[in-house]
Amino acid sequence: MTAIILPPAGTSDALDMILAGYRYLAAADPAAMPAADRARCLQVYEQARAVATVGHAQVLGAFAAQEDYTADGEYGARSWLIHRTNISRAAAMAHTAWQHRLAEHPKIARAMTAGVLTESWAKALCEITGKLPTAEDIDKADGILVWAALHGAILAELVSLATEIYVRAVPGGEDGPGPEDRAVRLATTLGGAGVLHGDLSPECTAMVTAVLDALSKPTGAQDARSRVQRYHDALEEAMKRLLAAGLLPDRAGHPTKALVHMSLAELRAMDSGSVFQGEWVTAAAARWAAHRAAASVTGGDGAAWLGGPAARGLACDAILVPVVTADIDPGALEDLVRLCVELHRMDHRDPAPDEPPIPADDPAPSDLVAKADPDGDALRDAIRQAIIGKAADLLSGPGGLASFLRRRQLGAGLAGPSLPLDVGYSATIPAAIRTAVTLRDQHCQWAGKCDQPAAACEVHHLVHQADGGPTSVKDCGLYCTYHHQVMIHRLGWTVTLEPDGTTTARSPDGTRTLRSHSPPPRTG
Repeated sequence: MTAIILPPAGTSDALDMILAGYRYLAAADPAAMPAADRARCLQVYEQARAVATVGHAQVLGAFAAQEDYTADGEYGARSWLIHRTNISRAAAMAHTAWQHRLAEHPKIARAMTAGVLTESWAKALCEITGKLPTAEDIDKADGILVWAALHGAILAELVSLATEIYVRAVPGGEDGPGPEDRAVRLATTLGGAGVLHGDLSPECTAMVTAVLDALSKPTGAQDARSRVQRYHDALEEAMKRLLAAGLLPDRAGHPTKALVHMSLAELRAMDSGSVFQGEWVTAAAARWAAHRAAASVTGGDGAAWLGGPAARGLACDAILVPVVTADIDPGALEDLVRLCVELHRMDHRDPAPDEPPIPADDPAPSDLVAKADPDGDALRDAIRQAIIGKAADLLSGPGGLASFLRRRQLGAGLAGPSLPLDVGYSATIPAAIRTAVTLRDQHCQWAGKCDQPAAACEVHHLVHQADGGPTSVKDCGLYCTYHHQVMIHRLGWTVTLEPDGTTTARSPDGTRTLRSHSPPPRTG
């Protein structure tokens, strides 16, 4: 019996069929399949990946050419992919690279669709023929390689043939990569360590080799480090010497500026001798790990999150800038309300004999205090002091995981993220406000979820300064050059910092609204 496969009725139908097929195979038990089916699955998966790469590149090319991304307030197809399809920056870069690559190699694209070339083979060939001087040369070379692959050539033979074509077409091409081939990639892992990859020019290779060789010599007979470990330590030593020399721009002779982060609750507990001191050290370590993890995904802005001996060693001669943040502590809210009610009751009427006052934060029962103080002045003072303490507790509550749970569980009323405390108003944007805004926002606050780091952003008055907008932490925000200069100032979008710490962007005609977070949950 032969199955009849009907063609899809349209784009939506085709996409549904693709997902249905993949989900069927993902739910199947591979161990129960015949061996031939398992082998064919692996082969077809590779063919499907190649066809999907071509289709994705074509759609992305049309999407970028027609600037469809502007409808969502994005400044390019790559940023749209990152924020609207929830992929990493590296994945988005890979997609846009295939878009440009296959646009320059149409014969390679057709060979991938026909199942002649897999994605990995096609990439290896494009990287060689793409260096040819003209589009005509590229097209001819691709045709030769596709013909060879169609007639059974393996990857090693194809790469050899492509290289021979390149060397014949570009005299001296065998001398090594050109200036366009240089690259260095530094990725930060969740633990704060890094992975360094690079393609160096001959000149850079010679200089790096000279520096590492000079600084990696064994320190003596007891030096048990391997050669690669000594090279690592030599690179670290070279960076330390460069920082200490004061040759980097905008450092004003200071090797390091350290921003010391602490919450108001931690600051209040440091001199109290409380057990909370141990708790805030643990909480700080957790926040540190969270910041390192975030930086490993979004990229850094020229800073490094360090803790423990590494931070003490690097910051021993640094400028120290204390940064105090605050959170809402719902646990203190009930006590605060209770104390305010008691103070109001004392100011307006005396308690009945059988109605003792609500106790303040005092070890002695409040009714005994009232008897010793018939006018209630001492009790009022005690309650006022307790209110002040509870107000500070309310503002300096837990951060990190507790804040995350609070935002998920307590609804819009208590859903604000941790914010740096206000540092006042100014006619211009002074360094203190600029630093506080940068520390609060960390990256572009465009409501469409832009993750440009702080180093690529500008501080924007949410209400234009020319329209009387004040300069303060709560009235300024961090926005990348595109969203600040183009979307806001040129195209006329307005942005608002909501009371819960989220941002909203509205188009000039009011037809589009973008939010940095989903609408808050309903309460009541």
